[in-house]
Amino acid sequence: MKYILASKSPRRKELLSLVVKEFEIDSVETKEEIDETIPFTKAIEKIAMQKAEAVSSKHPTDLIISADTIVTLGSKRYGKPKDPADAMKMLQELSGSIHEVITGVCLYCNGKAHTFSSVSKVEFYPLTEEEIKWYVDSKEPLDKAGAYGIQGLGSLLVKEIQGDYYSIMGLPIAMLKRELEHFESTL
Repeated sequence: MKYILASKSPRRKELLSLVVKEFEIDSVETKEEIDETIPFTKAIEKIAMQKAEAVSSKHPTDLIISADTIVTLGSKRYGKPKDPADAMKMLQELSGSIHEVITGVCLYCNGKAHTFSSVSKVEFYPLTEEEIKWYVDSKEPLDKAGAYGIQGLGSLLVKEIQGDYYSIMGLPIAMLKRELEHFESTL
């Protein structure tokens, strides 16, 4: 059995290498639509499972690891921005607030799935229009949920975090290690 990371994210690849020494990467484009009828944690786990199931058709006996991340503020969710103007709008709304970053993970092997999620709270400093424009002009936020990456220049926006830093980056590695050990023991 091989491990397969169902993600093109360089951050997830780097983080998974701390948990699993040898793995392959294979991802399939899936329709990532949040189910608004269920809690955000379950909705993001569902998307992670859809990614794992899509990749499992090519690797039916391998252990697939997939993840997805969203940012929420109250009942509003923030995925990846559509364009720089959307990134500006997201950052304006997140400015000075405490929001949640939810990463859902799915472990999938031989038709058996196990999902879990990690929720962290992030507080942004109040941001000026100039700070937001500078950050959006860096292009860093354009491919990240909530329009920021905590591991890069986005760290300059963050006043405080509560929870798993690595989950905010896209993969809760300490939790993943434990969940993976338990999942493998049930196969």
